[in-house]
Amino acid sequence: MIYYVIALIIIVLDQASKWLIVHNLKIGQEVPVIGDFFVLTSHRNRGAAFSILQDQRLFFLLITLIAVTGIVIYLRKAAKDKRVLLASALGTLLGGALGNFIDRARFGEVVDFLQFYFNFNFLGWKVDYTFAIFNVADMAISIGVAMIVLDTFLDWRKERKSKHESNQPEAGQVD
Repeated sequence: MIYYVIALIIIVLDQASKWLIVHNLKIGQEVPVIGDFFVLTSHRNRGAAFSILQDQRLFFLLITLIAVTGIVIYLRKAAKDKRVLLASALGTLLGGALGNFIDRARFGEVVDFLQFYFNFNFLGWKVDYTFAIFNVADMAISIGVAMIVLDTFLDWRKERKSKHESNQPEAGQVD
């Protein structure tokens, strides 16, 4: 099934990029890619997004196993129902979840390395913000969630349109 291939591609990209970082940069080392805006920064995270819930490895492993089970069940249903966008989103989400799961299971921490600095003036306001360091798996999770939101919106719109059309009188019909 193509949706599992999507997950596998994400896992391979995630693990390969993390391997390159671990084997080529020391923790804390930064390599500018686009000036100060985009920097590769070798970092380890023992928590979740934005480093919350530090050192809760067992909790994250269990939650991920539960989430992955739910994703696979829902993915099978979405694929069977030919809901391509939703199934693709779930495949993307699955790849991201398993990418970070592998790190937590093997090392007790997740390798992060993508960092963005926002430092500019906007309409007289100074913006100086460093976004949390993340990785390919995190991107996949975020993209998967965005795709699920989009699928939900499109489905809602389709249902609303269908309901609206079913309440309209036929052409030439008088109420």
